[in-house]
Amino acid sequence: MRKDIILGSLLMLFSMSSFSQLVNIESQRIQSDSIRFVFSNHLSFSYYNTNGSEVFQISDGLSTQLKSKDLKKIYLLLGNYSYVRASEQNFNNTWFLHFRFNYKITDLWRFETFVQSQYNEFLDINSRNLFGIGARLKLVSKEHVNLYFGNAYMYEYEKSMSFETHANNHRNSSYLSFNAKIPMNPDAIDKRKVRNIFFLNTIYYQPLYEDFSNYIISELFRVEVPMTQHLSMTTQFTYYYDSLTPSGNKQYVSNMSFGFGLNF
Repeated sequence: MRKDIILGSLLMLFSMSSFSQLVNIESQRIQSDSIRFVFSNHLSFSYYNTNGSEVFQISDGLSTQLKSKDLKKIYLLLGNYSYVRASEQNFNNTWFLHFRFNYKITDLWRFETFVQSQYNEFLDINSRNLFGIGARLKLVSKEHVNLYFGNAYMYEYEKSMSFETHANNHRNSSYLSFNAKIPMNPDAIDKRKVRNIFFLNTIYYQPLYEDFSNYIISELFRVEVPMTQHLSMTTQFTYYYDSLTPSGNKQYVSNMSFGFGLNF
């Protein structure tokens, strides 16, 4: 009984982790022009053995962005891998890779193109590869508030091993992204010590061109509240909805998470 509870908890936990494969690209962008290069990689291993019940986990996350000297070109590369095995069963086996190129045309418009490959053993769509091209419009850009709208043509190839199906789809991909920061201590003498509450909300809508009743909606909402100069608390809500999966059913996943972060 105890073993079933442990494995059930792991399954629920890593199903949420699987949803993280549906990466909200907008949340990974560098919003400040003063930062030209960022590289981040997190690799972790863990192994548990409790009364003969073994759990093995490996995960790796990559996020890097490069801006040209004139700030007109932006290169973004994202990737992650997650594998969890418990009691001779796979509870999570996923990977994701995304590359995006962004070019500034005017102060308001940017051209974007991207490629992406994704594998998720537990979703109806096990393999998803896509290519997209489109534009990004800056609707609002102020000191503390930014609002963007993006629209792109997207070609995707989906394969479901569970149902032995594959599909070549032509989708429209549009998103609305809002981010803001509210200073908690704007009167601080040392501006480097000003602590800001950060808000981010991005919604994607991706229907098929030939059938708008077949669509995907995803959303990410995040709030980061500084507790001290180096410690912050984060609340994040994610949602994914697919109106028609290879099984012929609807599918949705939602997740609320809370955490703490250190910033130096």
